Amino acid sequence: MKLRLAGIVPESIVDGPGLRLTLFFQGCPHRCPGCHNPETHDPAGGREAAAADLLAQIRASRGIDGVTFSGGEPFVQAAALAGLAEGIRGLGLDLVLYSGFTFEELLRKSSSDEQIGRLLRAGTLLVDGPYVEAERDLTLPYRGSRNQRLIDLPASLSRGAAVERAVKEGIC
Repeated sequence: MKLRLAGIVPESIVDGPGLRLTLFFQGCPHRCPGCHNPETHDPAGGREAAAADLLAQIRASRGIDGVTFSGGEPFVQAAALAGLAEGIRGLGLDLVLYSGFTFEELLRKSSSDEQIGRLLRAGTLLVDGPYVEAERDLTLPYRGSRNQRLIDLPASLSRGAAVERAVKEGIC
């Protein structure tokens, strides 16, 4: 399946726990003031990529602990990303998802869009909520503003409510 990709960082230590391959997806309805990736807002920007090609690149990556989907807003491409996410989990890698939507908003959306539900179920950690410039805090691991949360996705989906994950010494 084809998707819109803004870029790839093959080795990142700031987009989730451990060494990660980070995929930045194109298109974002939030357009948060102060966003650090404003070039990803335009849904027609970036380039087209095949999910199968990205999975092959991930499979060939050595030494990574997991993969991160960032953006832009990955959940606007949930139909294209759900299968890729499941493939990543099939490789034994964890998956961090960034979203300007809150967990509660995504959970509501998943009741009418099964692809959002599939993408949520494939994730291990969700960094949720819009970036809020007035709440900027660069001391927080993996996020830019205090309103954003680190959500344990398996526990949250099981409970039906957000379960925040604490970060100790940079490890989730």
